[in-house]
Amino acid sequence: MKTTKVSKPMFKRILLKISGEALMGDQNYGIDTKVAESVAQEIKDVHELGVEIAVVIGGGNIFRGVSKSAGNMDRSSADYIGMLATVMNAVVLQDALEKLDVYTRALSAIDIPQLAEPFIRRRAIRHLEKKRVVIFAAGTGNPFFTTDSAAALRALEIKAEIILKGTKVDGIYSADPMTNPDAIRYEKISYQEVLEKQLKVMDASSISLCMENDLPIMVFNMRKTGNIVKAVKGDLSIGTYVSVGTKKQTAS
Repeated sequence: MKTTKVSKPMFKRILLKISGEALMGDQNYGIDTKVAESVAQEIKDVHELGVEIAVVIGGGNIFRGVSKSAGNMDRSSADYIGMLATVMNAVVLQDALEKLDVYTRALSAIDIPQLAEPFIRRRAIRHLEKKRVVIFAAGTGNPFFTTDSAAALRALEIKAEIILKGTKVDGIYSADPMTNPDAIRYEKISYQEVLEKQLKVMDASSISLCMENDLPIMVFNMRKTGNIVKAVKGDLSIGTYVSVGTKKQTAS
């Protein structure tokens, strides 16, 4: 993948991973509908480029199974509650997209027929081929797996060309840039180094799955308007590109 900016999208089919926190805005909890509308507009802008888009959304703005909010709950029960939180977020995002006249389908890994279709791989691919935005909810449908793992799994199942991971920082750093002013941002890095350095971007199982299947990841700041379009066009200046054979390269 070159760093040169291009006017046309570099990918035909992508999977966009959005954290639940991305829908919170400046709140400490819940959903900011204005933020959801802004995210929907960003997705629409990419969709209008002719790119087929699938979205995996987290639920951390409402409930996270591994967080302190779960208390002493059984991990499986807590994770299932987290899955329900992702379904709520998926419905919010679907509503925001449809208000922008973007055809969408929400597919859930757990059976909630009143809100979403069941996840069937061939059906998901068919929706994408019909230029519908597909929103995957409920993670993998199994406890002990994060929505990052769901993103890697779904991306491989639908044959996405890349995972675009939207975060609150502009890429992968050598340390937490929020607490360490000397942290260095990587422009390119290999999966192996992400794992070896235990860099906080996605959990190890999702990184390993991408590495085994040569599925690249682009990590970028979701909060900056226009960044999803830039990522789709291959602008590496906005984040970090992760792939199998990528040599470590820091941003200038």
